Amino acid sequence: MTDTHDLLATFDKKNLEYLKEFRFDAQTFVQLRDELEKGLFTQARNFIDAKLEPTQPGDIMDWPQEGSEAQRRGQEAIDAGEVGVVILNGGMATRFGGVVKGVVEALPGQSFLELKLKDVGRFGDKVGIFLMNSFATAQDTKGHLEDHPLNIRMAMQSISVRVKPDGEPFRKQDGELAFYAPGHGDIFSSMAACGDFQTFKEQGGRYLFVSNVDNLAASLCPKVIGAHILGGKQVTAEVAPRYPGDKGGAPVRVDGRVAIVEGFRFPADFDNDALPVFSTNNMVMNVDVFTENPPLTWFRADKVVEGQSVVQFERLMGEITSFADSAYLHVPREGDEGRFLAVKTPDDLQGHQEELTRRFR
Repeated sequence: MTDTHDLLATFDKKNLEYLKEFRFDAQTFVQLRDELEKGLFTQARNFIDAKLEPTQPGDIMDWPQEGSEAQRRGQEAIDAGEVGVVILNGGMATRFGGVVKGVVEALPGQSFLELKLKDVGRFGDKVGIFLMNSFATAQDTKGHLEDHPLNIRMAMQSISVRVKPDGEPFRKQDGELAFYAPGHGDIFSSMAACGDFQTFKEQGGRYLFVSNVDNLAASLCPKVIGAHILGGKQVTAEVAPRYPGDKGGAPVRVDGRVAIVEGFRFPADFDNDALPVFSTNNMVMNVDVFTENPPLTWFRADKVVEGQSVVQFERLMGEITSFADSAYLHVPREGDEGRFLAVKTPDDLQGHQEELTRRFR
């Protein structure tokens, strides 16, 4: 196995300082790249090795009615200052042109982040607000929100180094290392390392609602918070009706236990369209779930950078359902209470203008 010190010795001082600033896990990186170099980390390793079955009646909770106990209990928790919001804002936005998506205008004069914060602002100062940024988004995000009236806390995602398929660190045409943010599974260690999050817990914070910056339908909703509380689990994952052709993660029975499995982990002969719902990547979690070293799996993600094949090692948030006691809430996809409106490309944004205008008018 490569010695960690020997590998780091190949990086210049500037790189090392940058990696340290963003919590680079050198030991894990060396272990994973060694496995790749030895041919042990193939794409097939991503596939899940278990008996997979569709969910059964009773595995997924129904959407609460208006005026329900869930809605009442969720509003009480928000009013009591027990609820925080985390916006996942660290992605590289490769399908959106590599920009910092959160600061892009989603509606004229209003960015993705401003619309997300406008939603949380409905509850005044009762809700703790956290942004999980990465090295790629932190500076632009801070500048964009410098004069924002809400108290916004920043949690910093870790960083890693792209490698070639043979395990060698990849360098761009200018000779610099190519960095990346290693997936939204980073949320657990990133929040655990955030001093403001620890203060939130000490002051009575009990629950965090997590959503992507580009899902503008993922509002803070008392019904969702209350359903989580009444369900009594550590984690509640939102799931929405699946349409033909939808990809991504979904709850399935894995050796008899329900968990979210990402789409790329399903075997080639698995029928995704047989699954009735998919994961929106909106989750409510108890604060004790956010620990420094959750037992998440490292996956292989193959990318193309400057015309060359590279490999990234990533972890995904939804896999926490494999380890934590979890519930699944069936949420509306469309309509006034719809909770899935993801914008992955500029064309998506253009196509959603009418719906966004209606929601945020």
